Amino acid sequence: MDNILDIRRRIRSVTNTRQITRAMKMVSAARLRRAQERALAARPYARMLTNVLQSLVSRADVHDVATGELLHPLLERRSPQRLMLVVITGDKGLAGAFNANILKAAMQFVETQSGKNIEIVAVGRKARDFLRRRFRQAQPRNANSQEPPGTTLVGEKVGMLNRVEYPLAGELAEEIIDRYTGAEIDAVYLVFNEFKSVIAQRLVVEQLLPVEQIGRPSVAEAKEMELPEKKRALEAARGTGVALRPADTREADAQAAAFGSALVDYIYEQPPRALFRALLPKYVSVQIFHALLESVAAEHAARMTAMESATNNASDMIDSLTLAMNRARQAKITKEIIEIVSGAAALE
Repeated sequence: MDNILDIRRRIRSVTNTRQITRAMKMVSAARLRRAQERALAARPYARMLTNVLQSLVSRADVHDVATGELLHPLLERRSPQRLMLVVITGDKGLAGAFNANILKAAMQFVETQSGKNIEIVAVGRKARDFLRRRFRQAQPRNANSQEPPGTTLVGEKVGMLNRVEYPLAGELAEEIIDRYTGAEIDAVYLVFNEFKSVIAQRLVVEQLLPVEQIGRPSVAEAKEMELPEKKRALEAARGTGVALRPADTREADAQAAAFGSALVDYIYEQPPRALFRALLPKYVSVQIFHALLESVAAEHAARMTAMESATNNASDMIDSLTLAMNRARQAKITKEIIEIVSGAAALE
């Protein structure tokens, strides 16, 4: 059994650790509130852009009347033999299984696409470090490349999630759009953690390109939170001021949707081709921006939950060590009493 001094030292160390984890939980809760506010503030623009595009699609043909070609290459569907996978993780750890689950979903998706060329763009330090160890790094493939099918890491975006800005999402979207319109890739997928609230999250593999249905993301794979995870997140969120339910935007959504479905014959100043050329890239940028914002919020929620669990575990360890210290002290006292009594008996 450890001596009392060692146990006291361990108790002091665990107590200091518990103070750190408790502080980290409150910091994550504050950042989560701000991330929720940013995600909510970005929705009106995304919602209106989506409805403008839906209105345009419903009132204009997406094909050229003369040639029959699509008015924008982002609408073109090709045989998916060359894929791009954008994996969005965090830059830091101490977030439980948040990063591991995203990387696991990405690896499972890669395994299901055997025999195809897959190019991966890693967003976040954790994704970059993990994927660097498993796949070779290469320049973007040429459309006429004769290399055998394989998976390569073609891009790294570290630090984007420290402060998510729309121009950064626009730069990433521009790179993806240039490669898709140049027929270098046939489809683009996003892997990220979709966040609605602390207890309403899901891990999704979402098809970004080609654009199939405006306003209706094409989800290839999805995994909901399990009940034990929801319970832990609920316990961690109590007393922090974090909203437990998604914001009710049904009224605003209905008003915005009315624009796209209104029985009005709009007269567009520009031809449909010019409108699609201006709006579709913005739509893709908004989709990426939305994924980045929600991934940041989900990361803070995961870290808040992980730090709550660490704090509880530290408290349990302190209780266990305190009990062991009391037992050791009692054993020491008992031993000393026995020695005194034995000595007195020997002198009689």
